[in-house]
Amino acid sequence: MIRFTADDGVAEVVLDAPDKLNALDEQALGELSAAYEEAERLVAGGDIRSLVLRGEGRAFCAGRDISNVDPREDDVQGYLGGLVEPLLQRMAALPVPTFAVAHGACLGVGLGLLIASDIVYVADTAKIGSPFANLGATLDSGGHALFVERLGAHRTMDLIVTGRLMSGSEAVAAGLFSRVFPADEVTDAARSAARAAASGATQAFVASKRLVASLRDDRLGLWASMAEENRAQAALCDSADYREGFAAFQEKRRPEFTGRG
Repeated sequence: MIRFTADDGVAEVVLDAPDKLNALDEQALGELSAAYEEAERLVAGGDIRSLVLRGEGRAFCAGRDISNVDPREDDVQGYLGGLVEPLLQRMAALPVPTFAVAHGACLGVGLGLLIASDIVYVADTAKIGSPFANLGATLDSGGHALFVERLGAHRTMDLIVTGRLMSGSEAVAAGLFSRVFPADEVTDAARSAARAAASGATQAFVASKRLVASLRDDRLGLWASMAEENRAQAALCDSADYREGFAAFQEKRRPEFTGRG
């Protein structure tokens, strides 16, 4: 159910089980992890410099596939802690800019896939939230952290307890994700941005990706963050793309970045 392609510096990972809204079982999670492992290999070889994640059909991902799950025998920790969390960490660590296309249902593990992507372009008709009240379950895959950070504690609890789903437009307006587009334009917008990123200064993007992760995870203050920025900038000074960027500016031409250090 997971398709992987790579062309002209851009990888595309596709959730392709539209009949079940791209819900993910254990096998699908393994396939998705394998797709990102292949992306890691291609990044190391310089063959790709950005990635797009999207879903086929009416939804991006409706979460876990529970159609055959017996709750009396369910290994929740094995699924979430053993499979989902390592996958999301692998996705977040990929050393190139990553884009996700959110449309239709983006719930549970599907929400986690968006959280683990760098940039999320959202269809105005997307549905984002915590529908688990009707299952006797709770929000997972990083959803609590995202909602509390961006929405605050009270709005987070309101979404959880009521089960109300936010539209894509509302989610972007609230600061959850990057940009909102009409549903018939969002995939093309993400692909276009990924192509542009693939011709950019990849190592500079990766440096910013690491800094953003440190600010989020380690809660760096202003001066600690500035010191990290200084170190990152100094490290980039010796890169071919840094020299090319300065040369292009001084020569009043468009830079031609290779993406390498």
